[in-house]
Amino acid sequence: MGPGKGPSLASNGLMRIQRSTLATVGAATAAAVIFKNERNGRQAAERFAAAALETLLNAIDANDAETGAHVRRVATYALILADAAGLDEHDVRVVEQVALFHDIGKIHEALFDIIHDHRTLTPAERRAVLTHPQRGADVLAPLEAFYPELPDGVLSHHERWNGAGYPRQLKGRRIPISARIVAIADTFDAITHSRRYRAERSAEMARDIILAGRGTEFDPLLVDMFILPPVFAKIVAAERRVERWKVPVKQRRTGEKEDRVPDITFRWRPGRSGGRGQPATDRPRRTAR
Repeated sequence: MGPGKGPSLASNGLMRIQRSTLATVGAATAAAVIFKNERNGRQAAERFAAAALETLLNAIDANDAETGAHVRRVATYALILADAAGLDEHDVRVVEQVALFHDIGKIHEALFDIIHDHRTLTPAERRAVLTHPQRGADVLAPLEAFYPELPDGVLSHHERWNGAGYPRQLKGRRIPISARIVAIADTFDAITHSRRYRAERSAEMARDIILAGRGTEFDPLLVDMFILPPVFAKIVAAERRVERWKVPVKQRRTGEKEDRVPDITFRWRPGRSGGRGQPATDRPRRTAR
């Protein structure tokens, strides 16, 4: 460029390209920062949501230790059946959550005294007890953004394969798979543990009762998997193991600094373990559905 002359066409073009490049890089950097902040915010929100679930489970323990033990046993059996059914990790996690919170509606103040009353229930009281799936779903609804399948699974755990269940009379595959699995695990635990109105019965009797409900009360394919000898042997072994759990079986925190707890999962088994038996401070694996 000679003296007294302006920038050449080429240099003007170069400057425009440089400014454009810098603007693009700046925009990309800003987008990366926003994405990182959003990602970090999302992870923090997920941690708070997991903490909320853990708090709710502790509330079940505090209000009704027997129910706290029951839902953990149901979760143990449900996970065995979910694995046998070949569910992916996401769906197995949903089964775990629905099992742990399927009876949260029963600690509602309107139902607690009714459920724990040893006298025969009146028709009005029986109708009130039937509201516990809806009450449970309502409690969990604020967490639906993080656990979208949880409220519906809890709402559906008393639906029947033939459409004769409640509260929505869903039929067949319209019932969420998590609720279909939990229904079988819940029935098994109800039969093999004493209730105020009857004594406990054997695992083999529970298996036969579940088999009798194949295709009417329960998903026939899931029943077939449940009664397979290798699967049922795992269920029986788990039943013997959970019999040693003391009530309440909740996992209290030690007060030690645990930077990654509760993370996305939370503790519910006795001992120093988190969801699905993995160390509570392990980061959960994420898989696509």
